[in-house]
Parts: sequence; C-alpha cells; structure tokens
Amino acid sequence: MQLERLLRSQGFGSRPDCRALIRSGKVAIEGSTCDDPFAEFEPEGLCFTVDGCDWVYRKSVYIALNKPSNFECSHRPIHYPSVYTLLPKALVARGVQAVGRLDVDTTGLLLLSDDGQFIHTFTSPKKNIAKVYEVTTRHPVDQSQLQVLLSGVQLNDEPAPISARACELVSERCLLLTVTEGKYHLVKRMIAAAGNRVEQLKRISIGGFELPRHLALGEWIWLDSSDLNQLAVKV
Repeated sequence: MQLERLLRSQGFGSRPDCRALIRSGKVAIEGSTCDDPFAEFEPEGLCFTVDGCDWVYRKSVYIALNKPSNFECSHRPIHYPSVYTLLPKALVARGVQAVGRLDVDTTGLLLLSDDGQFIHTFTSPKKNIAKVYEVTTRHPVDQSQLQVLLSGVQLNDEPAPISARACELVSERCLLLTVTEGKYHLVKRMIAAAGNRVEQLKRISIGGFELPRHLALGEWIWLDSSDLNQLAVKV
C-alpha cells in the first residue's frame, strides 16, 4: 500500500494532508524517516511514527476506555465534554464510535470501534451480551430487593417485566447487577422499581471482558485478539 493511502486509512487526514506530512519528514517507518508518499509498504503489523508518536497499522480499531463521570458519549455534547476528546484525533477522524452509551454520570468500561459489524453485535438486543454493573445505592439493599431484581421488575413503557441475569450483594449498599439489555437508564430504573435508588454506577465488564484494574479513569487501551475473544463469552 502506498504510504499516503496507508496514513489516510489510519485517520491522518486527506491524501494531500498525508502527502504533506510525509514530504515534511514527519513520518518514519520502522524507525527510518520516509519522505516518499508513494513508497509501498505491507500494512499488516507495520510500525510507524507520525510527528514522533508511535503507531501500529490496524485495519480496524477496537478500544476499551475507562469512562470518567461528566463526559457525554456523543460527538455533539450538550452539557459536558465528549468522550472523544479523550482519544487521539486520528482515531476520531477515522470514524471511531462508542459501542452503545453510558450516562453522563456513569463510569467504567466503554468500548469504541470503527468496525460496523462489531458495533452491531454488541448493541443488538438479540445477541444477549451480558453487562455487569457495580451499583452503589442510597439505601441498604436487602434480600427481598435482590429477589425482585432477579424475578423481574415492571418498568414504565415496557410490555413485560425485565429481570437481572445475576445479582450479587457486595456490601450493605453495593451490588453487582448483570443485565443483557441496553435500554435507556435501565439499571437506574430497575433499582428504582425495586424500591431503592442508584447513587453511583460503574460498568465493570461486557461479555467475558473485565475493565482492567490498572486502567485509570480517562485512559484507554487497544484490545487484542485475546480481549476480543473474551468479549464474545456470555455468562
């Protein structure tokens, strides 16, 4: 693949933009500066730098972000900054999208990708992908509330009760709630229907992939094939 086309595929601008970057000596391939926009390279696994930043060619982007509170999962935020401001501009430029959304005040695991099929898989209710949330409640949680969540709660505008896949009490005011649907404010509404209220909400896993403990709020990581395999696991 020609170098200018390669850079464009990775989000570094139009072909003229990429050509200018290359000719200005800002692009290096495997540690050596290349100023020829038409130089041919095998893209798979290619390591390169742009303006001193290291990159590896990726046909598709798969990212896990530890979303902080007070960020909107939108390219056009209204009241708070966008989660996309936490990513390099090149990733945003190549069309990376949030895989589903987390509320402004919800933290934790957020997937992002530019792979349409991947996004569809993890947002489609038919795929039955489990998502686990760490829920901090206003009032102590008792066994009757856990049972209600497991048996099913009736929410406004829903034709049938919705039940948690799993529900585990961690402490007096903290539980792990597993759901397989992605409805608006689902966890908050379920907890309210069970007679309590959510004070803090954090998504800690999707499928079989858990939010890495070392990943600080606002930080992101590339997902490798092992991570993607874990995501496909259902509980």
